[in-house]
Amino acid sequence: MLSERLKTLRKEAGLTQEQVAKKLGVSRPAYTYWEKGEKRPTPDKLSNIAQFYGVTTDYLLGNEPEEDELANVELLFRMTSDGLTEEEKAVFREELIEFMKERKKLFEEDEKAKK
Repeated sequence: MLSERLKTLRKEAGLTQEQVAKKLGVSRPAYTYWEKGEKRPTPDKLSNIAQFYGVTTDYLLGNEPEEDELANVELLFRMTSDGLTEEEKAVFREELIEFMKERKKLFEEDEKAKK
């Protein structure tokens, strides 16, 4: 999960492994190991990666509940949050997550009513 997300985020950002490694202050081989899933970053490096890509560590690790919906929220967030301050981004992300949870709840209630 982590390795796939690292690779996807890097490619979405249009960066090379070398560029990301340099920005994170690690060697390219170390970053390559993470993307291949051969090694895992330390907690502090994981936090740096999440901050660099503008995602949560839970997202990187696949620990968020309703993972598919939240993955979509992360994608939508990255596509639409350019130009926002960090504070605005935090509020926006939370609002998107709450919106997705509410929509899912409504759809589930609708399905129960149909039965």
